[in-house]
Amino acid sequence: MPGPVFLCGLDAAVDVVGGKWKALILWALSVEPRRFGALRRELDSISEKVLIQQLRELERDEIVHREVHEQVPPKVVYSLTPRGVALDKALEPLGAWGVANMDHITGVRTFAAPARS
Repeated sequence: MPGPVFLCGLDAAVDVVGGKWKALILWALSVEPRRFGALRRELDSISEKVLIQQLRELERDEIVHREVHEQVPPKVVYSLTPRGVALDKALEPLGAWGVANMDHITGVRTFAAPARS
């Protein structure tokens, strides 16, 4: 079965980090490896189901590494792979743009007139 066909590099990158949560998971893991519960607390608005799904997709794309420590109870730690670190660094300018424009975005979205039909 052939893999996906991307129009350009940006298309491939957005496919990997698409959605609201994947970039935030990368951001959280860029600080330090974390257990599932710590990620869940850090991203308190994400549901457990969605976090599991997003982590599985990032693991499939070899962005996130899942390490299981054999103990009772089992300990699972998530960390960024070298490819994940590179992706996180590539997203840094986008984050800087967001910080620089956050007030403007909030303002125009708060006071924007509703769209006409």
